[in-house]
Amino acid sequence: MSTTPVRSRHSTSLLDGEIVEESDLGSMRRVTADNFPILTGMSIKRVLLKPGAMRTPHWHANANELTYCVSGTALVSILDNGSAFSTFIVTAGQMFHADSGSLHHIENIGEDVAEFIITFRSERPEDFGLGATFGAFTDAVLGNTYDLPAADFTALRRSTVDRKLAARVGAPVVPATAHLNNPHKFDVEAQTPPLNYATGSARFARDQYWPALKDLSMYSLRVKENGMREPHWHPVTAEMGYVQDGSARMTVMGPDGTLDTWLLQEGDVYFIPRAYPHHIEAMESPGWHFLIFFDQPFPADIGYRASASAYSREVLAAAFDAHIDDLPEFPFTPADPLIVTRSNPLD
Repeated sequence: MSTTPVRSRHSTSLLDGEIVEESDLGSMRRVTADNFPILTGMSIKRVLLKPGAMRTPHWHANANELTYCVSGTALVSILDNGSAFSTFIVTAGQMFHADSGSLHHIENIGEDVAEFIITFRSERPEDFGLGATFGAFTDAVLGNTYDLPAADFTALRRSTVDRKLAARVGAPVVPATAHLNNPHKFDVEAQTPPLNYATGSARFARDQYWPALKDLSMYSLRVKENGMREPHWHPVTAEMGYVQDGSARMTVMGPDGTLDTWLLQEGDVYFIPRAYPHHIEAMESPGWHFLIFFDQPFPADIGYRASASAYSREVLAAAFDAHIDDLPEFPFTPADPLIVTRSNPLD
């Protein structure tokens, strides 16, 4: 039985996160800085939509959005600046991006529950629902807007409280163009893994492959039991991860020398501030799959393998306060491998 702690100030459970809405139509849970204070510049939400349900048209006032579809089939629509409109279908393993302020909706058009993991580029994202914003104005104002009599709006039920989940009336309307490629959409899991080892693989949703990204990116990282994410840090990038499958042990070091080591389990979220060293390895499962989000369009890292190759043995001996003959024979590593083989037993 593991004695590794299951909680840390760096992690929490998204499955037990704040309930935004929950009904027969589905549910929305989120983790923000209000309930996970370590968050800076990022937050996360899990949305479940039953067949025929939708996340109603809305926009975010202060955050770009990056969404990963875990399961199901959904129709997404986005209205951007300049009346540029897009509508497209997303399925499991695909993603979409919506700019701050862009009007968008997600509609389950399949026969199974649709699940989404959504990251925002703010620790406290602000939402406006289209239906709720109609409640801000009088019948006369709306009539003038649409060149209609004010009386035409008297029967329309309006409130400034957003109705986040709603049921579709009738069959879904899916235009033929929804099956075309779209710059808002990216099929990350169909990607040939740019990094593919016997011990794991990584697929990247970053601006190198997806130009729509501005200040967010995502790695779909799978590591087997005999693999390990080497110790590393991201110089200018915070990291927020979601455990899609499996369990793993994580260690994070703070600038004051304190260490957090704990067990991450399915449904957990973790956050690591910029440049904090950390590592991940399987603990009680045959492997793990993390969705790892970053607050930059192209995250970069510095790993321990390359770090040991950057300096002479004399410098390293001084850094470790060790005799030069006591140093390990560090292998020369011009480029960090990201995933390494775990040849030693778990300690």
